[in-house]
Order: sequence, then structure tokens, then C-alpha cells
Amino acid sequence: MPDKHVIIVTDGDQAALAAVETACANVHGRCISLSGGHQPHDGDLSADELVALIQSTPYDPVVVLCDDAGDILEGRGEKLIRALAAYEGIELIGAVAVASRAKGSKGVEVDLSVTRAGSVTHKAVNKEGIPVKGKQRGDTVSVLNDISLPIIVGLGDPGKMDWADDVRKGAPITTKALQLIMDHHAGRFRNG
Repeated sequence: MPDKHVIIVTDGDQAALAAVETACANVHGRCISLSGGHQPHDGDLSADELVALIQSTPYDPVVVLCDDAGDILEGRGEKLIRALAAYEGIELIGAVAVASRAKGSKGVEVDLSVTRAGSVTHKAVNKEGIPVKGKQRGDTVSVLNDISLPIIVGLGDPGKMDWADDVRKGAPITTKALQLIMDHHAGRFRNG
């Protein structure tokens, strides 16, 4: 069985889930909806359950939401990302590093970011999708420093950013972030 191509999104609230589901439909991918949109009382998928869902979908790429719900310590989101990076049969083709206001995050360097205006920049962005100096900051992004990823794309708050990424508009900012990763992946294979 060929490897499943997986994109990680470091967010998972209800707005992010709706935006990622919409963006996946726009780019002909599939979101594992059970990986996001959790409320505090919801049960969490184990890494094995998540991989089984990834491998069962006929779509490619597959997008997985990994979130810590604001916890700056290593939690569920980071553990899932580390587990996915170690699985045979899963190829991580990129990550969308979602900004948050979490204090204490060491952050991650991004290759590109999508601003709330829809432009592409080499700078990080904040939760509102505005370019900022330094690293992309968020409660689940630091783990991306520890795994091998071909591309990391910074993004503000999916589905929000002062209505710029609203699902009623087709979640255009999240769509563009996923498309950048897919284009990078396709180009890597064309050139390599």
C-alpha cells in the first residue's frame, strides 16, 4: 500500500474544523473530522485510531487537526504529531502552524505564511493573520521543530481572522495554506 500523504494543522477547535473541512473540499483532499472540533468532554482518538482512519480514506492528501486547547506544555496535540511522524505508511508532506496567543511557546520558523489578506509572505503571522517578526508562535507549533517536514506554512486563526477566512466565504486563507503545501509537494516530486 502506498504511503498516505498527510498535512498537519496545529489547531482543532470548532471554527478550525469547519474551515479545514471547507478548505479540504476546495483542494480535493479529506479532513479527518474526528481529529478536531473537540469539546472538553469528548473522547480523544489514539494515534492508532487516527492512523486507521487516515489509511481507510481513499482521498489524498489527508489533513489532520492536532490541538492542545491552549496548553503550552506537551499535550495531546504534540503527542499525536510525534506519533504520526514515526508511523510507517504515513508521509508528512507539511504542516500548517497556527498562531495563538499562548505565552511561553518557543515557536517555529516558517517557510511561508498566508496573511489574512491572502498574500504569501516569508514572515510569521499572528492570530489575526498579520505578519510579525520572529517565529510563528502557538501552543502546538513548537513540536514541529523536532520532526522532519518539507514545508511549514504559518496561518492565523482558521475560520476567523476578522472574517477573512469565514467558511461562508469558502475559508480562502486556510485553503491557500493547504494549497501551498500541496504545490510544494507536487513540485518536489517533479524536480526530484
